[in-house]
Amino acid sequence: MFSAAAESFLRQAREAQPEELQRFAARVAAQLQGPEPGPEAAACLQRLHLVVAASKYPRRLDGEIVGLLQKVLCSPKCPEQIQLLCAAILREMSPCNDLSLSCENIQDPKLLSLVSSVLLAQGDKAEVAAVGQRVVKVLEGRLPEGQSSRYLLPILSNVISLSPEALTEEQTNVVSKKMADWLRYASIQQGVAQPSGGFFSNPRTRQPGPVTEVDGAIATDFFTVLSLAQHYTEDQWLNIQAFSMLRKWLLCYGGKGLNAPSSGSRSEMDKSVMSMVSTASTSSHLLPPKERLREKTFEYCQRLIEQSNRQALKKADGDLQKACLIEAVTIMDIICKQDSSYVYRAAAFLKVLHSRISSDATYARALLPIAQFFLNHGEMAAVDSDAIYKHLFTDIPAQLFHNASLAFEFVLFCKENSRLFTETSSIFRQSFPNLFKFLAWNSPPLISEFVDLLPFLLDAGTAIEIFHLLLDLPCLTAALDVQMRSTSASERASSDPAVKPATCLEAFRHPLYKSAFQYLLRIESAPEESPERLIPLRQLLGSLASSPRVVQCADTVPVLLELFFSVVAEFADGPLINQLVVLLLQRSDQLYDIPAFKDDVHRVLSSQLVMLCKLHPALIVELSKELLEFSGTVSNIQNKEAVFTHVVWAIGEYMSVSYDKRCTVEQINRFFETLEAVLFEVTQVRPLASIPSYAPRAITVLMTALTKLAARSQDLIPRVSLFLAKMRTFLQSPAVTSVYCEEDREEILTRATELMNLLKMPSVAQFVFTPSVDASRSRFQKEVNDTLPSALRIVTRLLEPAPGFASG
Repeated sequence: MFSAAAESFLRQAREAQPEELQRFAARVAAQLQGPEPGPEAAACLQRLHLVVAASKYPRRLDGEIVGLLQKVLCSPKCPEQIQLLCAAILREMSPCNDLSLSCENIQDPKLLSLVSSVLLAQGDKAEVAAVGQRVVKVLEGRLPEGQSSRYLLPILSNVISLSPEALTEEQTNVVSKKMADWLRYASIQQGVAQPSGGFFSNPRTRQPGPVTEVDGAIATDFFTVLSLAQHYTEDQWLNIQAFSMLRKWLLCYGGKGLNAPSSGSRSEMDKSVMSMVSTASTSSHLLPPKERLREKTFEYCQRLIEQSNRQALKKADGDLQKACLIEAVTIMDIICKQDSSYVYRAAAFLKVLHSRISSDATYARALLPIAQFFLNHGEMAAVDSDAIYKHLFTDIPAQLFHNASLAFEFVLFCKENSRLFTETSSIFRQSFPNLFKFLAWNSPPLISEFVDLLPFLLDAGTAIEIFHLLLDLPCLTAALDVQMRSTSASERASSDPAVKPATCLEAFRHPLYKSAFQYLLRIESAPEESPERLIPLRQLLGSLASSPRVVQCADTVPVLLELFFSVVAEFADGPLINQLVVLLLQRSDQLYDIPAFKDDVHRVLSSQLVMLCKLHPALIVELSKELLEFSGTVSNIQNKEAVFTHVVWAIGEYMSVSYDKRCTVEQINRFFETLEAVLFEVTQVRPLASIPSYAPRAITVLMTALTKLAARSQDLIPRVSLFLAKMRTFLQSPAVTSVYCEEDREEILTRATELMNLLKMPSVAQFVFTPSVDASRSRFQKEVNDTLPSALRIVTRLLEPAPGFASG
């Protein structure tokens, strides 16, 4: 009921015409001009805000109502709810030309917060600077009793985001000094509950007790965001707010104007000793504001990390512990970047922390900033960090691949550090099969990050294994699904070798499939292993092919395959290209059984085959055995027509002495006989037998390739010409006309005519089909797949003004 009513209100708000809006605005103005706006005025403002905010395009109000909203907003006698609504409406209308607000003389922090929010929404740099300077000035002074600075810190945080340069160094020093005090010296006594004013309220309230830790113990150290109280004091609220904007503040201003001497003036150990002395010193107030803020921040983060070790009584507090732990480690990393004297203490502290939390999966996200710290500072701290990286890259993806937020953060972490990882540790590259589990389970949301990450994983040593991984990605998704269900299954699946498993769940631990599952779910690279072991597993997992998660994963593979080949093309040599082509032909038969997935993969593989041939034309000669076997298999035309036609095209294009001096007449004749037999099989009309439907493109490409080969070994020309001359008879047979439409028959017939006419002039045919490598770049040799160069059609027009076949 409520949902339907809300939807009705939204629809009315969006459909309100400008005239209706102006009439309603006039009613609102009448309400606001009364002696004291009441509940009815608030209700009208709420409706006006809904109308202004509900539509995608900006709504406009006339200058009179805009001026009235500003006046009411700044009125000291106006109820707070009315002020909040006026500010919200003005923000929704920003940028607004009729705005005349200024924060110059506002002293009340709450009003300054509302007015500043409107000014910042205008997007004007000068206004942002004015707001920032005013907020700092108010923070610097002493506020009257009953007013609070905590309304100003969110505004200051927005100023930093919009325009960090809005604050001068003097102003940042003022705020840094105050933030250090807020972080370190907040009260450890709870606040006093405000009296409700009711009949039973007791004016003699009890004295507040101390704040507590998350485990209920009384806090004996300084207050932090993890300290608990029923009621918080003003300085405790400022402590919490200061921590929330601390990272942003340090990144913007913490590194500017550092007073630390250059690295050449004293050793890192000397600086570390000086920093420890300054931290322990009671005269820390004498430090410059930015150094003092770093010192207090470091102490604060240490205390947070210690507090995270306590057993929280409430789940919400436990979640807060983990979030604060991540933030504390991240801030420590920032401090160490800005002042290297903190590195030694932080490294020792975080090493202990890692040992404490690494076995607890609920703290997995905190391992990322710890690893980031040691990536940035491990060398300086002389710490062997490989154990940290190894645990992160082997255990976490294998156990927590299904955690979507962790998966995104983990892959983002890898992407941002990929270059550093490849330079400092081999663990990153060794563990790439584990990273693909994140993609297999969480695609397509992670596809963008993997597009950036994949080039860093690829080199001559990993290319082959990653090629197999990409093709088996939906199969990996299915295997992960089985693994998850197996761990949560109420009954243990049978592992009797004598009993063949009936389901995927039973097969997971069955000896017949166990090693295949282990290989597919491996956590480290295994380039020496044979992927052929996955053939029976792909068939077994076929029952999960329609799973939405598997289908989504399959949709991402073509994009990554294209990227894979474009990256490999930059470093692949001849042997690697040959290996990829052989695997391409083999794997086109060995794909997970999703029809749309197979079609997409075949399309990508066929187009990339052309690219590999252009990079290394000699592969046609070097892989003649494999290519003959593939192109001589008639079933490949129907099962993988795209790959077949591109292989045949490549044979016709590159089986030439122009590309490889090792190309002999015997090799040309052998390819010719193979393709001739295939074309004969395809075009054979048998009595009382149905004609299989082969793609017209496959037939035209076969005819073209045979003609190209005949042009290079001219003894074959009569055989091709005779074959082409019989095409009209083939296409006119009733069995063929029932299979191919008229347009397809015309396409095949036209190509046969063009090819036969060209062969009537063998020298021209030899020029057209056997150009030099340089000539192949000319406009006469732009043939792609099955399209002949324009020279062929010119010859056809010269020989035959009208289409037709020569007799005999």
